[in-house]
Amino acid sequence: VGGEQISSIGRGLCVLLGISLEDTQRELEHMVRKILNLRVFEDESGRHWSKSVMDKQYEVLCVSQFTLQCILKGNKPDYHMAMPTEQAECFYNNFLEQLRKAYKPELIKDGKFGAYMQVHIQNDGPVTIELESPAATVDPKQLTKLEKQQQRKEKTRTKVPSESSRERNAPRNKDDPSASSGAEGDVSSEREP
Repeated sequence: VGGEQISSIGRGLCVLLGISLEDTQRELEHMVRKILNLRVFEDESGRHWSKSVMDKQYEVLCVSQFTLQCILKGNKPDYHMAMPTEQAECFYNNFLEQLRKAYKPELIKDGKFGAYMQVHIQNDGPVTIELESPAATVDPKQLTKLEKQQQRKEKTRTKVPSESSRERNAPRNKDDPSASSGAEGDVSSEREP
């Protein structure tokens, strides 16, 4: 920050935390548990994905990063889903406090909230894992036009018919063994379940 190193860790996790308008104490507690128990380190025998930061007694560096709450409107980033600064700072400090209570306070480090920071990460692997808090019920009135459009797109992607209408309406070839005339007790439906 301002050309001065204010924090650093050795082996451990670098947590880039994006705080949403909708985040609550419940999401905060969930994220603290996930971060501290996430098995991304190897054990003593070299088996990958078996130890957490707490198991290894490693450090955690937390950086508040509102840009993770970005929604693109065309090519322009929009941050209206990020929690406002005053609320976010309180939330972030509470997050750090909860991490320190659940682990060893001396192993939890952080940057400077709201400051322009240069963060140097040596990503070992490289391994980057995106954690999301459990989805909260969203009030449809709060959704932006862009979010509603995205939801409609997702719904239409999941409604893929099993056959195209052209295939359903095409006459069946009577020489085709898979074609059914409905005779000989065949009562199968053309629709798939």
